[in-house]
Amino acid sequence: MIIAVDGPTASGKGTIAKALGKHFRLPHLDTGLLYRAVGYQVKLNGGNPNDEGDALKAAEIFPDELLGHPALRSEETGGLASRVSVHPQVREALFERQRAFAKQEGGAVLDGRDIGTVIAPDADIKLFVTASVEARAKRRWQEMCDRGESHSLLEIEDDLRRRDERDRNRAAAPLVAAEDAVMLDTSEMDRDAAVAKAIEIVNTLTGQLPCP
Repeated sequence: MIIAVDGPTASGKGTIAKALGKHFRLPHLDTGLLYRAVGYQVKLNGGNPNDEGDALKAAEIFPDELLGHPALRSEETGGLASRVSVHPQVREALFERQRAFAKQEGGAVLDGRDIGTVIAPDADIKLFVTASVEARAKRRWQEMCDRGESHSLLEIEDDLRRRDERDRNRAAAPLVAAEDAVMLDTSEMDRDAAVAKAIEIVNTLTGQLPCP
């Protein structure tokens, strides 16, 4: 079973996808980490994330070990990821890696922005997780506070709107819900409620309804 979980930044898609992988015993891939690694590698190279050549070079050379680097979770790296992800050649360079993960025997769970539309359009289950900018900004602010980073809610909201604009309007694989995706708005949900709802959706779509 392949489960595709798409959605904008801080919508809860990563948390939901990871929980689905654990619940259904499927390997999970946060594809956003690949783009964060590329963005961070551009920074290490002293390059420009807006330059497709610099971004492509980073996509071709970043080591797998970089995916575990704590710097990839920073707000700055998230911004770099959004900038390098607009380049078609970068997306092409990372496509096969994601596709192979999705197609492994037994299935997988992948989260990102183009899983259900580009990486795994034949996924058995497609979720599009969304939330209001205000709700997402508050979550991101709390995450940053927990890491000891200091930013205002307004700064975070503005950054999220810019990322959304880039992601939705890029020429290559824009952020959009697949036609057959189930929408899940987590604006008014806490983590446990969002995960429970996602599991319920998957169970319903696969016919694995729990006993009353």
